[in-house]
Amino acid sequence: QVQLVESGGGLVQAGGSLRLSCAASGRTVTNLVMGWFRQAPGKERTFVAAVSRSGGNTYYADSVKGRFTISRDNAKNTVYVQMNSLKPEDTAVYYCAAGFAVAMSTNEYNYWGQGTQVTVSS
Repeated sequence: QVQLVESGGGLVQAGGSLRLSCAASGRTVTNLVMGWFRQAPGKERTFVAAVSRSGGNTYYADSVKGRFTISRDNAKNTVYVQMNSLKPEDTAVYYCAAGFAVAMSTNEYNYWGQGTQVTVSS
């Protein structure tokens, strides 16, 4: 089993930055793809970004490309997402996820964190 705990969320003004972290425990996540998803009130959970096992390949939703950067530190069993130039439409609960294949679908991820709230004010 893998436990994922997100941190780093909060309230920020539009144009600001936040860095979310996701710490994994229970087993190493070195052999797992790691991803970030988000869910705004009344909307479905959607893909934000993913990173391959080695960290060498990254994938982004079009809406965050050029503004967000996903990375991982396998020695620390932790994945990050640096979010810059934040917009009010980025407001959501952000979830960390781990799975066995790179995918944009929530169905492909086996482990999920509890989420961290990000609120961007205009």
